Parts: sequence; C-alpha cells; structure tokens
Amino acid sequence: MVMSLKEQPGKARPVYRNIHVTQLASYRLPPAGWVSILHRISGFSMFLLLPFAIWMFDTSVTSESSFEQFSSLFAYGIAGLPGWIFKLVAFALIWAYLMHFCAGLRHLWMDATHAVGLEFGRNSAWAAIGLSTLLTVVLGAKLFSLF
Repeated sequence: MVMSLKEQPGKARPVYRNIHVTQLASYRLPPAGWVSILHRISGFSMFLLLPFAIWMFDTSVTSESSFEQFSSLFAYGIAGLPGWIFKLVAFALIWAYLMHFCAGLRHLWMDATHAVGLEFGRNSAWAAIGLSTLLTVVLGAKLFSLF
C-alpha cells in the first residue's frame, strides 16, 4: 500500500495544488522559482528598453559631439528631466541584462550536464541571483560615479 505524502507519519506537510490569490503572500517560492520569474521579467525589460539601448550605443559611437551629447544626458538631463532618471533607466537595463545572462547560463549548464537535482537547482539559483546582484551593484556604483 502506497501512502501519499499527507498520510505518512511525521511528514504532515501542506499540499498546494492550485494557489488562490489570497495565498500568494504566504506561499514560499523556491529560489529556482524566483530565478525563473526574474528571468522572464528581465527578458521583457530588455525588450522594452531596447530602443534606449540602441540609442545609447548609436549616440556614444557616432562622433565626438554625439558622445558629448550622450555624456551630458546622464550628467544634466534633457527636456526638464534630471540626469539621474536616465541613470536609473540605464541601471535597470544593466540589471536586466545581468540577471538574464546569469539565469541563462544556469539554464545552459543544467541542459548541458543534466543536473536537475533539488540541491543543484537551489544552489545554482542562489548563485545566479547572487552573481547578478553583485555585478549589478558594482556596475551601478560605476554608473553613479561612486568610484
């Protein structure tokens, strides 16, 4: 006779089949789930910020005067918007790229090595989140001229 997880003595854990909206605040998503969600959000963010990224690249490499325009945008702003707003958009683009890149490397590693265990999934998820956060903080500090 096979017992379900609920019926086994000493292993009374809740079983979630369909999560209602009211349970979202109390539901504990595993790290791999967070990486999956952040991978999708970062991909969508990069798609939305693609025109800004193309403009930044084009303006920064076209000529010396366009590079000065590019630099002054981040220093002084344009059209009544301060420069720090554009730095925040660039920071969001940096985060999106690094999160998507680290999560993508995690997925490629899992596909190449067939490492699909719970422990590896948890550890690699924390590594992807940690590495992308660390790199984002370092590049963000450089963007905001902290060093």
